[in-house]
Amino acid sequence: MQEDAPVAMCLFDADDCLRWANRAFRSTYGLAPGEEILWADMIRRCYATHVGALIETDDIEEWLVRASMRRGKVPYRAFETDLCDGRWLWFTETLDANGWMLCISSDISAMRAGERGLRQERDGALRAAMTDALTGISNRAHIMQQLQSSLKLQQLGRKPCALVMMDLDHFKEVNDVYGHHNGDVVLKHFASTVFGTLRRLDGFGRMGGEEFMLLLPDTEARQVEVIVERILQLVRQARPLPEHPDFSYTCSAGLLLLRPDLDAETSYRLADGALYAAKKAGRNCLMWA
Repeated sequence: MQEDAPVAMCLFDADDCLRWANRAFRSTYGLAPGEEILWADMIRRCYATHVGALIETDDIEEWLVRASMRRGKVPYRAFETDLCDGRWLWFTETLDANGWMLCISSDISAMRAGERGLRQERDGALRAAMTDALTGISNRAHIMQQLQSSLKLQQLGRKPCALVMMDLDHFKEVNDVYGHHNGDVVLKHFASTVFGTLRRLDGFGRMGGEEFMLLLPDTEARQVEVIVERILQLVRQARPLPEHPDFSYTCSAGLLLLRPDLDAETSYRLADGALYAAKKAGRNCLMWA
């Protein structure tokens, strides 16, 4: 029955790979029967072929970063989206406890054009309120909301969740020596580097300046160290300023496994204290709270 339903339906697994889609969804997004594809690759195809989701951007990778910061972070989400063929859809995402996501979309093109414009302006304002303007990842308010949600799950006995505070080392010198424009390039490079290591369920936001917060749900302590060490290594190896090929930078990290008896501010303070300890230990390393 779902195969022939008039609404488009699909199911993504915890790795954000499409595992099932009905005929309406496959037709809308140009998918072959039984095709399995990562959500990000499906969106890249939509952008390249002008089939499916209407994506208005000059940089699809930056668009994907911004969209991913909102995708799969709450148990249920509803929003509107435009299609390249002119239709307008109401889209819902529902997560189960294992991270699988059921998506259902309904055609709402018949709504009045004026109301559509107002709703699009509202949605744009909501997205802007959650997004760091420079890097495209979550801003401080949005990542702190995700931290509070993660703590509530800890109180329900969910699997461990790690909080990681990261800070770029000697960043003031980057601005002073190479200029604020190149400082912004480095911040964007760092955000992009970390984003490339994330799963859909992970949270990542800029707290301000050169300080960032990373949330790693369902992750044991040893796994956290492996993930963060990989990030530190990727940053060490990077050369993000083409005009200054010898330039490199590093970052430090403070780690904490969330506990149900700690609130968001206390958890943040403890992880930030571990970050400060990493700085005192010589930087370019990680420390546990």
